[in-house]
Amino acid sequence: MRRLFIALLWIAASLTLARANNYPDRPITLVVPYAAGGTTDVLARILAKALGAELKQTVIVENVGGAGGTIGTQRVVRAKPDGYTLNFGNMGSMAAIVPLYPNLGFDPRKDLTGIGVFANVPMMLSVSKKSGIENLSQLIERLKAPNNRITFGQSGAGSTAQLAAAMLLYLTQTNAMLVPYRGSGPAIQDLIAGNIEAVIDQTVTMIPAHQNGLVRAIGVTGPQRLVQAPDVPTFVESNLPKFDLQVWNALAAPAGTPPEVIARLEAALAKSLENEDVKTRFAELAAQAPSAQGRTALQQLINSEVDRWSIIVKEAKLEP
Repeated sequence: MRRLFIALLWIAASLTLARANNYPDRPITLVVPYAAGGTTDVLARILAKALGAELKQTVIVENVGGAGGTIGTQRVVRAKPDGYTLNFGNMGSMAAIVPLYPNLGFDPRKDLTGIGVFANVPMMLSVSKKSGIENLSQLIERLKAPNNRITFGQSGAGSTAQLAAAMLLYLTQTNAMLVPYRGSGPAIQDLIAGNIEAVIDQTVTMIPAHQNGLVRAIGVTGPQRLVQAPDVPTFVESNLPKFDLQVWNALAAPAGTPPEVIARLEAALAKSLENEDVKTRFAELAAQAPSAQGRTALQQLINSEVDRWSIIVKEAKLEP
């Protein structure tokens, strides 16, 4: 019986290794925990194309939005850990949701295996042209008014848009109504229509709307103005230097995914960042390839970001 048991273990290990060596032999699903058209979705589709070329396999983007990224992330956490269901999330869905949702039911630090960071992106604040707001000072003045009716569109608790808006209000000691959407895409559409006054989110989706004259951008994070939007002042120029938030976006797999598969994906991700099309798209959208890219860097980043946002959530009294 003991010999039989050892033989079965050997066979199982051999089959697992064979599957890992043949990976991937069918299409991969890349789950984006936000609605189509938003920042994370745009970056995920750039990655899916480059990653598919490196892996010589189709990478299908599946949008599973809702609840600030928790629903889509949970879908990946519960998926079979075989490398065929991956998660493309960000600072919000991989870290900030932990202190925001005390009864989350999963922990990204334990239930996801990091593959690597894909892009770091500045934040841009835009207002509706119907709002009559021309700059950050005017927005803050309106926010401090007794009959303040300013609304910020955001993608649910834990989304980068919600976190950025909450941090901005906290730093300026003001209040506004944060209106939840299933993703940045729908929020920006309502901003263009004038149904809400403001959205602050990653430049990936904010720059095109500003460049096309659909909204008015009034602030961007970072030490200097962006080449893609030279007319938009930094928050430092607008006397709000403490608001310096950049968002990291990353690739992860369910915990328990074979190390050989993770290594294959990590290598493919690194190659994807060298892809000329990716570099061109990054330049257009003000996204930056991270200096520390791999799985170790991502796991450390998730751990440190959970700690950082735990403090911010508590001090700013953020709630879902």
